[in-house]
Amino acid sequence: MQAYDAIVVGGGISGLTSAVYLARAGMKTLLLEKNNTCGGLVNSFFRDGFLFDGGVRALESAGVILPMLKDLGIDLEIIKSIVSVGIENDIMHVTSKKSLKDYADLLKRLYSGSSEEIERVISIIWKIMKDMEVLYGVDNPLFTDFRTNKSLLLKVYLPWFFKFLFTLRSIRKLQMPVEELLEKVVKERSLRDIIGQHFFKNTPSFFAMSYFYLYQDYFYPKGGVGKLAESLEGKILECGGNIVKQREAKELHPAQKTLVDNTGNSYQYNHLIWTADLKNLYSIAKSEDLPGAVSRKIEKQKGRVLRSRGADSVFSLFIAVDEPPETFKAISHGHFFYTPSRKGLGETNRTELQALLENWPKQSKEEISNWLGRFCELNTYEISIPVLKDSDAAPEGKTGLIVSLLLDYNLAKKASESGTHKEFKKEMKKKMIEVLSSSIYPMLKDKILFSFSSSPISIEKIVGSSEGSIIGWSFEEPIPVVSNMMKVNSSVETSIPNTFQAGKWAFSPSGVPMCILTGKIAAVKVIKSKH
Repeated sequence: MQAYDAIVVGGGISGLTSAVYLARAGMKTLLLEKNNTCGGLVNSFFRDGFLFDGGVRALESAGVILPMLKDLGIDLEIIKSIVSVGIENDIMHVTSKKSLKDYADLLKRLYSGSSEEIERVISIIWKIMKDMEVLYGVDNPLFTDFRTNKSLLLKVYLPWFFKFLFTLRSIRKLQMPVEELLEKVVKERSLRDIIGQHFFKNTPSFFAMSYFYLYQDYFYPKGGVGKLAESLEGKILECGGNIVKQREAKELHPAQKTLVDNTGNSYQYNHLIWTADLKNLYSIAKSEDLPGAVSRKIEKQKGRVLRSRGADSVFSLFIAVDEPPETFKAISHGHFFYTPSRKGLGETNRTELQALLENWPKQSKEEISNWLGRFCELNTYEISIPVLKDSDAAPEGKTGLIVSLLLDYNLAKKASESGTHKEFKKEMKKKMIEVLSSSIYPMLKDKILFSFSSSPISIEKIVGSSEGSIIGWSFEEPIPVVSNMMKVNSSVETSIPNTFQAGKWAFSPSGVPMCILTGKIAAVKVIKSKH
């Protein structure tokens, strides 16, 4: 049986972060990844010369990613990823915080009778932007070596820390679901939808409305977002860490500090960091041989975790177009949030969706198709165009698009259970192309070279993420992990002895920076325990 100081389960961005810091600290480290590539949702791939990003479309430093790369000595070539926002034929570009006025003007042109309400929304976003400037006004202290520059601690970080504590009060005041906040501020239903329909259901208001600040922070690694994962993987190996792929954890025996994988191999560990889906952790952990109090604590947390569900997922369409990048550049930048209709989703994604799910066996193909048509016509699309960020991302004179929209996992699951998942994906693809062809991209009608799609079921199967979630736990029910910024340091602790957790299932709300942050925190705790 092989023995390690630390085993990290899950080769997503959080697991890679934990493993690289463990290995750099000289610990005998093993990273187990169930797929044949690491990165999880931070991945990129080529198809017939077109570069596509399989999960995350861009990265935001948020005081975490770039400081981490600097700390690790990783030189990653990055490109600023400018965001465009469009509704119908009205498009604006986010180049600085002053662009918030352009966004306000865009909304006022479309909703001329709601100017005062729009100003109230803009004032909330502006206040949150100021708070975000405090939160991310300095590089995260976890990635700063105060030993080499002690003056930083006194001159920069201590003054910042008091501002940070004050800002946390603002965050707590805006923990209400974004839908609830918008209902208080905006009377016009369609305007509320247009502002809020590209957020996950019940997203905390502060997290949701901070998007305008984060848009300014987006960047894109040359070669795709997957280059971030590749660089960390390379650093782990450089530091002497071990990575074993196509190995899935199947049994965990905490009393013996033993992990068994899908091939029957057993591994001994001093510490375990779990960055994969928490439901899997509590499903495979054997607590019988542990003291009664510990076992009961594990079983209690297991119940909370298994009862909870992931947030809504996304449906993504990957399209190769026989059209030069200049055509698309004339419309938007390489990261584009586009809504074809100012009407908003309204009840299409509420009562109509609920009725569709409840009566799925009785619904005809025509009824489902009609609902999908309305859903696609009124939705908000996140469109990524890699070649507008990296000129090598597509064959000369051609363009690749990644088009995504939020989709309820239960809808894809119903299709899967009824044996119509392939047909469902085909119909979604058809409807999305029809909408984009009749609105912002008329050239799609005759210029598509090939296309393929990914549904929440695809994400669940490939990434191993419950409900196909890309951000972790649903905001619609009690969250079984820490969701308070003041307690982020304890978010990595579990009820299982010698076991830490990290990643999108360890803290909520989560994104790539938080996954990295929790991965580093877990590694630091393991390293400190050795000393």
